[in-house]
Amino acid sequence: MELLRLGAVGDERPYLRSTDGTVYDLSSVTADIDGAFLASDGIARARAALDAGSLPVASAEGLRVGAPIARPAAVVCIGQNYAAHAAESGAEPPKEPIVFFKHPNTVVGPYDEVLVPRGSTRTDWEVELAVVIGKTARYLSSDEEALACIAGYTVANDVSERAFQLEVSGGQWSKGKCCETFNPLGPALIPADEVDDPQNLDLKSWVNGEPRQDSNTRDMIFSVAALVRDLSQYMTLDPGDIVNTGTPEGVALSGRFPYLSPGDTVECEIQGLGRQKQTLGKA
Repeated sequence: MELLRLGAVGDERPYLRSTDGTVYDLSSVTADIDGAFLASDGIARARAALDAGSLPVASAEGLRVGAPIARPAAVVCIGQNYAAHAAESGAEPPKEPIVFFKHPNTVVGPYDEVLVPRGSTRTDWEVELAVVIGKTARYLSSDEEALACIAGYTVANDVSERAFQLEVSGGQWSKGKCCETFNPLGPALIPADEVDDPQNLDLKSWVNGEPRQDSNTRDMIFSVAALVRDLSQYMTLDPGDIVNTGTPEGVALSGRFPYLSPGDTVECEIQGLGRQKQTLGKA
């Protein structure tokens, strides 16, 4: 089962795609796929409606695919969470999770245009497993409690401007992370109970059709559960919040590949969660 938000920017509506590919209108269950929906057992209610045959079949043809979560209050990100990526960045693997934030308005649809910021010379891509919180996470004491707070998973591209991030930020990474359109998300929210093991998912990215990243979430330094548990000691995560869990090696920061320019395309894919594609434009 996949949860989708389809429609023009600002006018997205909720849909569900079943395992056989049929798309259903979910508006009889919820007005949107957001934190309130997740907090009220929305996924279970959507599944029950599907099983009961009460959802009307819909056509998704020609509809824009929006981000699968509406209006996240927070986008919390983890830096250098893959050992090989830390190495290519010239850093030792962190002993504690590196945390930074993206402005929630960076979240766009998985196929929306990504804008190269004005003055940018080092715009970069990062395929990441995104965790969507479904229950309030506060002072969690175990990995099991952390996993129980996760509603589902999706694909994120943590677009970054490295000069803003590293050269003019004074250590404030968010300056290179918060430019408009810098967090394409989706295409779908996959319920957590339909992902067998979040620590065994292949991640890949391509630029202009050429392979860039090719790794697996088992190479994370800090697991999904460990990240949510750790974050809950320092902040309260609310339903609908997003946690971007870090990117593997193979980004432009490594020096092996050129940075992005207007006209380039970026594709990001995670096993079982879908594939997204953006074309770069000018801000």
